Amino acid sequence: MTDTNDARHPYSELTPDRVMDALTDLGLWPDGRLLALSSYENRVYRAHLDEPVQGSAAVVLKFYRPGRWSRAQIQEEHDFAAELLAAEVPVVPPLVLNGQTLHQSAGFDFSVSPLRGGRTPELDDFEVLEWIGRFLARIHTVGAAKPFVHRPTLDVQTFALEPAAWLQTHQMIPLEVEREWREAFAAALALVQEKMAEGASERRLLRLHGDCHPGNILWTPTELPGGGPHFVDLDDARMGPAVQDLWMLLSGDRGQRTQQLSALLDGYEQVRDFDRAELKLIEPLRTLRLIHYSAWLARRWQDPIFPVNFPWFGTPDYWRGQVLMLQEQVEQMQQAALVV
Repeated sequence: MTDTNDARHPYSELTPDRVMDALTDLGLWPDGRLLALSSYENRVYRAHLDEPVQGSAAVVLKFYRPGRWSRAQIQEEHDFAAELLAAEVPVVPPLVLNGQTLHQSAGFDFSVSPLRGGRTPELDDFEVLEWIGRFLARIHTVGAAKPFVHRPTLDVQTFALEPAAWLQTHQMIPLEVEREWREAFAAALALVQEKMAEGASERRLLRLHGDCHPGNILWTPTELPGGGPHFVDLDDARMGPAVQDLWMLLSGDRGQRTQQLSALLDGYEQVRDFDRAELKLIEPLRTLRLIHYSAWLARRWQDPIFPVNFPWFGTPDYWRGQVLMLQEQVEQMQQAALVV
């Protein structure tokens, strides 16, 4: 996986006309209605069609960020989505058009998916969490059938050591905060490495959604046909421990998170066994995401959409906040893991 940080960002070439041309090149005919959807990593658009394609009168086009994934890695994401759909897991996979799911236009790799409606699930409803837990178990049953060949593994090297080295090499941390950040990072890293190493030889890694936060689950009313959760955006799919797809659905104080986790696992374990030893990885995984997120923002800063949406990034106050969060994570990792 590579990143680009070019002052002349390639997305500047992706005009509405080029988005429309990408559709017509596939034999689809947009009716002129085009809406940019919220997405930072890629560029995503909703387009309406004159004639439906495979039952969809509106589609979502995703133009992959150049240089992030290889075509083999993107295709592996698509193939995983197809496996999940074949297993009747409610995901939203890309459409097969002209015999393939991955296309190219004007130098961009892109896919076309059916438009699916829905809202963010009510995660304070334990029945909703139990339902989501069952479907996550079904995703993991498919994910455990074989490994990814081209997509990476969630590990300390790619989510902490390499991002931290990049931040320091590119002098992204203000001098007045750098020493404090280095110290906080070192303390957090030592605990992450210790926790991740415990039981690593027995830990089973599988293909994951990888970024299973509430925004990537669409919920439709259960009284409607096909109601319940639909999982979207497998862009961050990778190898890792099963708990990675659960912990981002937890929020609140320790008691609230324990109750939420219990509901998720009640559903999960109706379908698939869960290794409770992985619960000790929740805070280390949260710490890895925190470190990786800062480097992600820094690496994307030449993309004009980032300064507009993250104006607070890079200031001394931002980095002081990161120091405090790393210190808090050290405290969290020193506590006993959640028990359900």
